[in-house]
Amino acid sequence: MIKDLVDCNDPILKEAIDAFDFENPSVDPVELAHDLAQTMIDNEGLGLAANQIGIKARAFAMMGEQIVVCFNPRIVDFSDDQVYLEEGCLSFPNLYVKIKRPRKIKVRYTEPNGNVVTNVYDGITARVFQHELDHLNGIVHTQRANRYHLEQARKQAKKVRKFAGDKPLSDEAKEVLEWLKV
Repeated sequence: MIKDLVDCNDPILKEAIDAFDFENPSVDPVELAHDLAQTMIDNEGLGLAANQIGIKARAFAMMGEQIVVCFNPRIVDFSDDQVYLEEGCLSFPNLYVKIKRPRKIKVRYTEPNGNVVTNVYDGITARVFQHELDHLNGIVHTQRANRYHLEQARKQAKKVRKFAGDKPLSDEAKEVLEWLKV
């Protein structure tokens, strides 16, 4: 089922989420996997963490060659090679910030059926995994940006606000601009 995204100021986005307990699950892992995937697709995202839809479960969905849902994800190794790329976030619509992250990572996570998987991701898949894992650790993408790149994002948000002029802004745009204090 498609779920609503929480407000960008919701405290759940700043909260580290505890490990998902497959022995005593708070939600059905298969159902949560479907909800995350459907909501991510409906919002045209590359990834979506459970806390972004108000659920305190250490899980996220991400696009790759196929949709992958990861429970209790962790990075077990990463490359020294780091790259800057712009990142967006469904919780902060139209706010793109350059962030430096490892290009390649080795990860371990549990699938909704309980199977433990180890994979190596690089490029955009590695970036999405790291971004969604940050959500589960209570970190939003703007916290990863350096001051210069965050200021550039704020300037871009001001341009969006100016461009809108007398046109009414969406509630999402208003929330992001308020959060950025522009």
